[in-house]
Amino acid sequence: METQRTPCLKRNKMYISLTGLKPKGFFAYLRFWLLAIPSFRQAQTAEGNLHCDVKKMHEYQCTITAWESRELMLAYLRSGAHLKAMKAFKQIATGPTYGYESETVPTWEEAYALLTEKGKMH
Repeated sequence: METQRTPCLKRNKMYISLTGLKPKGFFAYLRFWLLAIPSFRQAQTAEGNLHCDVKKMHEYQCTITAWESRELMLAYLRSGAHLKAMKAFKQIATGPTYGYESETVPTWEEAYALLTEKGKMH
């Protein structure tokens, strides 16, 4: 599912959103993927999305998304497949999230370090 819509090596400030989610068990794992795939596809085509990538790191399914603004990221977060996934989140997964402004998209190593050091556990 890895994708990169626009090369984002460096540009004006953008909003970076990082997630690291771990399903709570076998049936939660299945439900997680039934919700995660449509959410990721929604992100890929969402207004303001500049970069969208997913990768398993350690025990977590991680995402890095970059947005033109925090407001456009929140519009995505609160709609469609992602909203449906958020409503089921507490029953199916746990993990950290972290968002911040930057001129660059982090590497996977940088993103994971930020998640573990600064992320809010859910």
